[in-house]
Amino acid sequence: MLIRPRVIPGLLIQDGGLVKTKQFKKPEYLGDPINAVKIFNEKGVDELCIMDISKDRYSRGPDFSLLEEIASEAFMPLAYGGGIRSLDDAKKIFRIGFEKVVLNRVLAQDETLAEEIIRLFGSQSVIASIDIRKSLFGGYAVYTDSGKSIVSKNPLQWAKKVEELGVGEILLSNVDREGMQNGFDTEIIRKVADEVEIPVIACGGAKNVKDLFLALEEGHSDAVSAGSMFVYYGDKKGILINFPTEEELIKEGVYKYE
Repeated sequence: MLIRPRVIPGLLIQDGGLVKTKQFKKPEYLGDPINAVKIFNEKGVDELCIMDISKDRYSRGPDFSLLEEIASEAFMPLAYGGGIRSLDDAKKIFRIGFEKVVLNRVLAQDETLAEEIIRLFGSQSVIASIDIRKSLFGGYAVYTDSGKSIVSKNPLQWAKKVEELGVGEILLSNVDREGMQNGFDTEIIRKVADEVEIPVIACGGAKNVKDLFLALEEGHSDAVSAGSMFVYYGDKKGILINFPTEEELIKEGVYKYE
């Protein structure tokens, strides 16, 4: 039997366009997100995670018209995060056709809303986004607002807290490594993954399939997510939506036979 951990492209949207950032900064416009979704359909990806990083997302809420377009084109399960301010926002996202919502700021600022979403739609439908970055002294802290506002100086305690809140899984994003393609910090991934019972999705730093394997094997993550790896090609980073073949994932040990 082939064991297939989830390999999840993470797509960033800003003001309706597909973008890519480095360390959550300087978004580069890449094109139409709908085209990217269509290509990932053809590639047979496991799941897509769509995150809106528009500056006004919390004042205007999710771009439901764009989300409807994405859901109408996508053949795979979808997760969405960005600008979710109310239970009605979450209801609309699920009604459109998304299977999961990704909560970040809400977990720190409106725990009651998070609990309501979990109660109504179930733990399996809610992902806790935990953004971490290193301090000058080498330890990690948890941030919201694209890595600007600190909410906890202990990622392990924060991960345990959101697990106890009832979320179904954790998206652990490394701000320092996001978009840098310099590999995952498997040590912090492993510490978080070993601390909780729910699945952890490692994100931040992937350059190639070998990096995905290391996040799973050394980091003990249950799934992996990447952005740059799936939207750029080659050392000069030409824009090309891509995804490894099943053969490549088997060769590097991401997929395994048991």
